Amino acid sequence: MKLADRRVVALGGGSGLPAVLRSLKDRLFPFPSSSLSIINRERLTAIVTVTDDGGSSGRLRGDFDMLPPGDIRNCLSALAESGDTLSDLFQYRFDKGNGLNGHSLGNLLLAALTHLRGNFLEAITCCGDIMKVKGRTLPSTAENVVLGARFRDGLAIKGETCIAGHRGRIQHVFLIPSQPAPLPQTIDAIEKADAIIIGPGSLYTSIIPNLLVKDIAAAIKRSAAKKIYICNLMTEPGETDGYTATDHIRAIFDHTEYGFFQYVILNNGKFSPAVWKNYADKECLPVRYDIDELRAFGLTSVALDLLTDKGDKGRHDENKLGKILTELL
Repeated sequence: MKLADRRVVALGGGSGLPAVLRSLKDRLFPFPSSSLSIINRERLTAIVTVTDDGGSSGRLRGDFDMLPPGDIRNCLSALAESGDTLSDLFQYRFDKGNGLNGHSLGNLLLAALTHLRGNFLEAITCCGDIMKVKGRTLPSTAENVVLGARFRDGLAIKGETCIAGHRGRIQHVFLIPSQPAPLPQTIDAIEKADAIIIGPGSLYTSIIPNLLVKDIAAAIKRSAAKKIYICNLMTEPGETDGYTATDHIRAIFDHTEYGFFQYVILNNGKFSPAVWKNYADKECLPVRYDIDELRAFGLTSVALDLLTDKGDKGRHDENKLGKILTELL
């Protein structure tokens, strides 16, 4: 099967999922987005967590009783034509103004379209059409879910922002209500996928919440697709302090079941002094890995330099990421 015929599903949230989408969109669709049919667009599907309760998303969620739009907005922007003015406008964030300060224009547009269309999913589709995206974006569930976590000291906390801010050792996370219904389109996309990509992203607040939605993990498990986990570059304070790559994988398996994916992509590149300096005060460290431990999980490990040489933040280089993903495809 040619790459141009492959169907890919990517799950996550935050800044990690958009990086995966940008790395794949032009490889799967090497032509202008204006020539894409709706059916072709479905060959690249982002399934996005909807537990965010902070910042602009949290404010709109509380004010309008809608799903948080921020991670959805980032994915739509990632799938838009590179350098497109609409994408830049969609991501524009107000830095002043009574009531506007902190909001991004894309979040406000999604809120307005949800009100006009009466449906968040239709609002996403409408924004995708306006931006001529290469692919599609779906929330993991249409239900208004809250993320909860139980820590190893026995404390239970509700709310994504509070969980990340507690700085404790997480034992497991859960959704309220438990096992909300998925969108039929998400299950259909998983069942038709040739590859399913999980990560990178915040382990307990971006990755695992998607897998707790009813039937999503089961659909992934029974799929014959290649299942690939992209490990984070750095640990995250309050979520994965001291975690190795195996710890990340074990946490996912503990919330789903062992053997959930076959491949794990790891970084073995060296961080620049500027990146080290930037993360020194944040108590973030590169995620360590041990090939023997990963092999014991039955995983095929692919370790290579995935780092971008731009800026002072530890980020995946989208060209390097796209290259290894297409090789696995």
